[in-house]
Amino acid sequence: MSQSTNSTTVSESAIAAAAERLASAAAAGVPCAPIRDLIGADDLVAAYQVQERVNDLRMKAGAVVVGRKIGLTSVAVQQQLGVDQPDLGVLFDDMQYADGDDVPMSVLIQPKIEGEVGFVLGADLIEGPLDAAQVRGAIEYAVAALEICDSRIENWDIRFGDTVADNASSGVYVLGTQRRTLDEFEPKDVVMSMAVDGQEVSSGNGAACLGDPIEAVVWLAQTARELGQPLRAGQVILSGALGPMAPVRAGNVVTVSVSGLGVVTTRFKEGTEA
Repeated sequence: MSQSTNSTTVSESAIAAAAERLASAAAAGVPCAPIRDLIGADDLVAAYQVQERVNDLRMKAGAVVVGRKIGLTSVAVQQQLGVDQPDLGVLFDDMQYADGDDVPMSVLIQPKIEGEVGFVLGADLIEGPLDAAQVRGAIEYAVAALEICDSRIENWDIRFGDTVADNASSGVYVLGTQRRTLDEFEPKDVVMSMAVDGQEVSSGNGAACLGDPIEAVVWLAQTARELGQPLRAGQVILSGALGPMAPVRAGNVVTVSVSGLGVVTTRFKEGTEA
């Protein structure tokens, strides 16, 4: 998708109304109706315009962009949500929790969890072909990651345009502490297991993420540049699920194990942040 070569017939007023619906749902902590009645189910230009408006509101309120997430990279997750291509969202500083932290349910609406590989960039991805070789050279290290997806749209009743507009159904995330360079492991070869309260609820491998998590980051780097928001050194990249997502509720302890990258754990609790 290229903003320079694609356009939308969706009106400015409809885009503004969609952004307001999503922002209001997030502020109230109460899910809303899908927004595809306003922008359509698959108009990517309009959907990313809505996403940008909602994210601009977050930044005006003080949130700082710290990275990106790639969504819908796993065929299993695509099948769950009825789509056939990835999307991207923005990660903000208030979305990250440390390994072992409690995540308050008050910051979430209807969370679902995914296990994946997280990357931290050591170089910008702005110029050049943004191919696999360049992306590999820009990655400083990788970690195991637990993404807690969320949807402002009631009952996860989403189509592709809905989830794109809703910041790729972003919630919060947790990064592991065991850092590995690409000289120390190969992302496409990892094996992931995710457990809730000791019972495995999802499993998969690196090949489930667009064939290779590196290829997912290649797609992200190219798409982010087309959107006019290229990837920067220091940013966190959540490269996409390695297996199906699973619901979570207060009291659950979630553990994600990624071979070569160790384990990341969090607990979900009632109440608000301290």
